[in-house]
Amino acid sequence: MIKLYDFPLSGHAHRVRLMLSLLDLQYESIHVKLDEAEHLGAAFTDLNPFQQIPVLDDDGFVVRDSVAILCYLARKYGPQWYPQDAKSIARIHEWLSIATKEIATGPASARLVNVFGVKLDHAAAIEQSNKLLSIINAQLEGKDWIAIDEASIADIAAYTYIAHAPEGGVSLAPYSNIIAWLSRIEALPGFVAMMKFEAKKAS
Repeated sequence: MIKLYDFPLSGHAHRVRLMLSLLDLQYESIHVKLDEAEHLGAAFTDLNPFQQIPVLDDDGFVVRDSVAILCYLARKYGPQWYPQDAKSIARIHEWLSIATKEIATGPASARLVNVFGVKLDHAAAIEQSNKLLSIINAQLEGKDWIAIDEASIADIAAYTYIAHAPEGGVSLAPYSNIIAWLSRIEALPGFVAMMKFEAKKAS
């Protein structure tokens, strides 16, 4: 049985939940209480010395890092999501790198400020987000998918933090190609959404 060490509001963890669902794989979700620092404890540190979620345990084979998990799941259970010709690999990995860099320092960081109260430069993260989204919107002109002609793990890696960019104060309204791309992902059989964060209203 596959086990996923998970946290509901983590975009990194949602990438993996989404991939598991698209592949129609059964798994056990193990909630890691980040708000109680459970990820810093000895038991979880044994699983992932970097003390981050998600972590996947596939019958004793443990994989950390959401992008690495996407690659593993696709190669083992759904190779159509990760074609192995040289050109497809290059295009997909371009976007996997963007997911771990520009998306992480843009929409993901802006969201960290609003959702988790992380002390980052919010204005800079929003600026970075809009610069990135403008580029992605242009890249999607005339295209259905972000990396290759079919949906791939690149789309899954990029989806969550872009879809939830408004939670970080980044509007998607100016980016019609991105909105259409998000809708295509959400129409895929097996799609599962991430819980939306709603800020508490002052009483």
